[in-house]
Amino acid sequence: MEWVETTGRTVAEAKDAALDRLGIDETDAEFEVLEEPRMGLFGRLRAEARVRARVRPTQPRPKENRRDRPRRSKSKPAAPTAAAEPVEDGRTPAGGDRPSRARREPRPARKKQPTVSAVAATSEQEGAPVDQDVPLQEQAEVARTFLVGLLASFETDGVVDVRELDEDTVELAVDGGEHVKLLIGPGGATLTAVQEITRRVVQRQTGARNGRLLVDVSGYRTKRKAALERFVKGVAADVQASGVAKALEPMHAADRKVVHDTVNGLDGVSTTSEGEEPRRRVVISPS
Repeated sequence: MEWVETTGRTVAEAKDAALDRLGIDETDAEFEVLEEPRMGLFGRLRAEARVRARVRPTQPRPKENRRDRPRRSKSKPAAPTAAAEPVEDGRTPAGGDRPSRARREPRPARKKQPTVSAVAATSEQEGAPVDQDVPLQEQAEVARTFLVGLLASFETDGVVDVRELDEDTVELAVDGGEHVKLLIGPGGATLTAVQEITRRVVQRQTGARNGRLLVDVSGYRTKRKAALERFVKGVAADVQASGVAKALEPMHAADRKVVHDTVNGLDGVSTTSEGEEPRRRVVISPS
């Protein structure tokens, strides 16, 4: 992922601006402070803080050294002692064990529905080189193969189309009816998890650290983005007419990015972010 460079009155403000541009949370970002803010005469800001940030690279987990693994004991378990025969009144004699109960028949194992994490674990491969540029087409093919396998594991029919949004971004569009919508989840939470795991699988198998992969299911992200843009334009019109700033509800970094991009295309209003994750929100103010 390419670095982005932002400025702010403080280092924290510059970092927040970088997070909004990347559309990620702080835990997924890597920062470098290029310049600290400098104050001038009478406490005036002479130069703003300048930082650069990118999506934090995910290193593959090292293999466990077999020599360091604890060896299992080969000693045989002690044989169970025979239960003492009970006396006529139903009690066991002194020093004897209680009468053994009849063994229950084991229940048949219930077939468990596979989880997204379990499918991802079987799709990852060790030993891929890291921190290299890999063509987006190759990354998209690995992602598509994983998503097709994910649908098959959940016994759900669906298709996965690859769409190139720009030279650095590829979207994997999943479609296939009502059953596929289970991968969206409440508020898109499941879809966010599927997208993150898909990225990890691609990074693990190819070692790629360039480009950006997005996953959408049944056009959910497209519809949500369009609805959010309409809502933001309405709020911006109210702010511009009243001259009073308005704070939106807390949002994920990706939704905050949509708000910033939408307001940047409007006249007479501007945006700032305030608060800490996961309660971070965007404030729309008159310019």
